[in-house]
Amino acid sequence: MTPETPAYGPTPSTAADCAPVPAAAWVYLLRCPDGSLYGGWTNDLARRLKAHQSGKGGAKYTKSHGRAAVRLAYAEKCADKSAALKREAAIKKLPKAEKEALAAKWAADNAITLRMATPDDAAAVCALYNWYVRHGVQTFQYAPSTVEDYRVNIEQVLQNAPFLLAESADGRLQGFACAHPWRTREAFAWDVETTVYCAPGCVGQGVGGRLYRALLALLKQQGYHQAYALVTGCNTRSKVFHKALGFKKIAVERHTGYKFGQWLDLEYWLLPLRAPDATAPAPVRKTLTAEEIARVL
Repeated sequence: MTPETPAYGPTPSTAADCAPVPAAAWVYLLRCPDGSLYGGWTNDLARRLKAHQSGKGGAKYTKSHGRAAVRLAYAEKCADKSAALKREAAIKKLPKAEKEALAAKWAADNAITLRMATPDDAAAVCALYNWYVRHGVQTFQYAPSTVEDYRVNIEQVLQNAPFLLAESADGRLQGFACAHPWRTREAFAWDVETTVYCAPGCVGQGVGGRLYRALLALLKQQGYHQAYALVTGCNTRSKVFHKALGFKKIAVERHTGYKFGQWLDLEYWLLPLRAPDATAPAPVRKTLTAEEIARVL
């Protein structure tokens, strides 16, 4: 063994290995219950929307105009804070009719459709997932996946469970959700591990929720009993997301993963899909009919 060859396992992923994420800047419009539009800018669209809806750190206007009921009506990514401030000022000067036209076009362009994936979607799904491999700790994977990896992954998932995609009107992949067997032993056949990833630019806009609710509904129809989710301990947004969908945290592995120069906890979250009873469960249906899928999607 040469001095350059590591004796055991992979080389640790240091902080320098995390691909830098350009500073985000967004200009946005919110629709209030009375039909009015409120405009602003932010460097974290999901967090800012939550602040407006909760009233904690939101604007006085949205606090007095429906707060929790305000909805995103328009979002435009800008190069930096300076560009966002200029664009915000320009939008605020527009007549109401032109603001409404912006909102209508944005809604049409970003209308989300859910569908079942096919192996031919591997390239788009792989590119989305690899963004998180390079930039985040949502996955503990170090090296990016290949398109062929995801072609095989999609094929294998569809043998047992749904693999759902969320697409915009112009065909952009906005997120995906799927489920894998929780364990390989036969007694675990009624358990699945769920996964969801959203495109970075649409986090906080409801795409993940639509995907996950559809996935869980289909899994329940198939006859699965338990859905497990693995969440990185520092991923507060994911924990809030899973809790809102009815998952409960049941266990934590402390300092179990090391990525980008930090030790990471791994949390186990559980959602019962069916109440257990004394009778033997029916076998899981590996596939659903096109009509059953269409009713959910």
